[in-house]
Amino acid sequence: MKLMILSACVFLIVSLFSLTLSFEKAKRQTFHEPQKVLAYNTSSKIIPLLKNDAVPPVVSAQGALAVDLDTGVSLYQKDADKKLFPASTTKIMTALIALENYSLDEALEVKRSGVEGQKMRLILGERMKVENLLNGLLIFSANDAAEVFADNFPEGRESYVDQMNKLARKLNLADTRFENPTGLDGNSQVTSARDMIRLTSYAMKNPIFRRIVSTKELTVYNIEGTIPHKLKNLNELLGEVEGVVGVKTGWTENARENLVTYVERDDRRIAMVLLGSQDRFGETKELIEWIFSEYDWVYSP
Repeated sequence: MKLMILSACVFLIVSLFSLTLSFEKAKRQTFHEPQKVLAYNTSSKIIPLLKNDAVPPVVSAQGALAVDLDTGVSLYQKDADKKLFPASTTKIMTALIALENYSLDEALEVKRSGVEGQKMRLILGERMKVENLLNGLLIFSANDAAEVFADNFPEGRESYVDQMNKLARKLNLADTRFENPTGLDGNSQVTSARDMIRLTSYAMKNPIFRRIVSTKELTVYNIEGTIPHKLKNLNELLGEVEGVVGVKTGWTENARENLVTYVERDDRRIAMVLLGSQDRFGETKELIEWIFSEYDWVYSP
């Protein structure tokens, strides 16, 4: 009987010691920056703990980061502060500036033609509601929609980009700099996986932004209702992987494949960024499944 009691005591001590080590490990994974932008609920007492035998996936991405938004805890990272080309993930910021400065029903005119890259095929002189331009920008990654927002800005295109950089500074995106609203490569158009996590956390709190990035396909029209523009979401994981809500794809020859992803599953909110990947959809899917299989969310008093 004494031996059984002694064994039970030893087991309890070992279990408490293991839990303490796991908790300390989780704390070391937590970001050292202020979490007011990263975390939805900084008072959360449910923390993610990585299983002891978990082996993290190997990804080709040059920079990667996954974060539990309720605690600010890093779940996976690889060179999260490395400055890389954002490509069309830039349009997250482009959309936020549009939402701050235009009303959804406001009509904007297409003032330029010959825009490079992905387009929703806007016609010079065509007038579109802001909401429909946002749909084109975020669902179909339309560069011509991005340029319409910038060209119609009261102080002009350069001032629009200045507003993008001002918001970046406000959100403490220390590694981020924008030269244009489209995401086409520029010498100083850079970001990091960590900055994109923070930007995504901020953007997803906007219900209009959230609704648009979660839309799989849509047809929008010009003001007169005479010119249709069919839009299909470029995010192959949307509707295919459990819990994926959006957010934004990106690609240029220099940037390679970028993907910003927001996941809601099992009452958890996860933001994930891959920059410079060779298989953004495959690697993101692998990371999502790894996180939900190799982490336990436990109560921490």
